[in-house]
Amino acid sequence: MENVFESGETHNEFSWENLGDIKEGRGDLGEEMPVVVYRLMQYTMLDVLTKAYGNEIANRHFRDAGFLAGSEFARNVLDLSADFETFVANLQKTLQEFKIGILRMEDFDPSTGGMVLTVGEDLDCSGLPVTNETVCFYDEGFISGILWAYTGKKYDVREVDCWANGDRVCRFNGVVLD
Repeated sequence: MENVFESGETHNEFSWENLGDIKEGRGDLGEEMPVVVYRLMQYTMLDVLTKAYGNEIANRHFRDAGFLAGSEFARNVLDLSADFETFVANLQKTLQEFKIGILRMEDFDPSTGGMVLTVGEDLDCSGLPVTNETVCFYDEGFISGILWAYTGKKYDVREVDCWANGDRVCRFNGVVLD
């Protein structure tokens, strides 16, 4: 595939405000869209990045983008001053309201900060065909970004179970790196 953009093209650095006023801009169509449209963007972008840079680098960029999105989402949508239990309850509620997925905390070790989370009906992969791989690299970064924004600690979040691997929820292990 040829690159149709000029090499000197630039873009603005991400900011939450640049997402715009969706209610105003989509007065007739509204704020929601089918998941298939989101996945079309996500998986074609991943395909292009993988062909250009290989799996490892493409997946790393998806994690990095997810981290940026998660940290911005947390800063702009969540109450970062709440105690841990309240924060998790609010995060569960918010992820469901935004139709991102159904979050469950399976395990949390307060002494290390380590945790195991599941996300059911995941926006990225629930319903995908079984390919015997984990595919939620963006989600790994998204969760890591949320946890960083809340705790100030860098988390390594890795998917251990995935719909595309034959599981019916995505399960993530989170480990504090700091």
